Amino acid sequence: MLDVVLRHLEALVSFDTRNPPREITTGGIFDYIRAQLPDFNIEVADHGAGAVSLLAVRGQPRRVFNVHLDTVPSSPAWTADPHTLRVTDDRAIGLGACDIKGAAAGLIAAAQATRGDAAFLFSSDEEANDPRCIAAFLAKDHGFTQAIIAEPTRCEAVLAHRGIAAVRMAFKGQAGHASGENALQLSALHNAMRWGTAALDFVDAQKHARFGGLTGLRFNIGKVEGGIKANMIAPSAEVRFGFRPLPSQETDALHDHFKSLANPDALADYEPTFRGPSLPSGDMARAEERRLAARDLADELGLPIGNAVDFWTEASLFSAAGLTALVFGPGDIAQAHTADEWVSLDQLRQYADTVQRIFATP
Repeated sequence: MLDVVLRHLEALVSFDTRNPPREITTGGIFDYIRAQLPDFNIEVADHGAGAVSLLAVRGQPRRVFNVHLDTVPSSPAWTADPHTLRVTDDRAIGLGACDIKGAAAGLIAAAQATRGDAAFLFSSDEEANDPRCIAAFLAKDHGFTQAIIAEPTRCEAVLAHRGIAAVRMAFKGQAGHASGENALQLSALHNAMRWGTAALDFVDAQKHARFGGLTGLRFNIGKVEGGIKANMIAPSAEVRFGFRPLPSQETDALHDHFKSLANPDALADYEPTFRGPSLPSGDMARAEERRLAARDLADELGLPIGNAVDFWTEASLFSAAGLTALVFGPGDIAQAHTADEWVSLDQLRQYADTVQRIFATP
């Protein structure tokens, strides 16, 4: 089975699905997958901006496996061609091998080795923070009640993870000579920095918050820019930041608090640019109900249950839509998005054997 998985992984890695630049079409990697699943009913949809989905269904399954085919961009730190798979004694190296074309290869190999009911949703927009494929799938009468999302979890079922939010803040000031006494108050950059200090203090005070083994609020100021030169008061500034709440933390309340930390006279705009719910989604009672349902699903399928994770996945979108959802895939998140990205051969073998067993079970 591993030889077949690696053959498919070599082909999948060879297709350039970097996102950005989001130059992904309905051909290429999707033509390859279509050819590998001749006994499946196939629907390919182009949702624009490089967002393409392929739904493959055999029989009458109630469970869908989701895996994204887009990758992050490669970097100059790669030691060889990122689109040429390299296999050593213990690992497969290539762009997307861990995140998450290895899972796609395992699903294809397992489907070819079985004849049972199965359904796959391949997508190409996860790395863009613009989940058009999943949104379009969930908006139609799909008929599925369970979803297993492939992300690197070391072949353990993950039942809970953080949400995610990204924000653009704009600050306004009044240009002038930096020698003025009012430079401290009028500078847009000074106000942005004051906001940043207050935000960091707030996040530090959330260390006590806990949910399912996760602690605290994750937060990052990713970009600050503005101003003109050192002796001029900055008339404008922009901050890009993100936070990752626990399932027990209200995203809207956190947005309200972060916004309130800014000087209202200097705040020109507070624009949430991306939002993903936590897993499980819903209020505390509903979230716990969904977590228990996901645990029952993992037990039914014989999947070992792992710890909650800090990274976000599209499993939360399925959960928010009412499906019982969990995350399960080969590889370690520590290798995702790295130069010379790799997945262990043991993980590929274990994943393919597990999904083959699931497809072969009536």
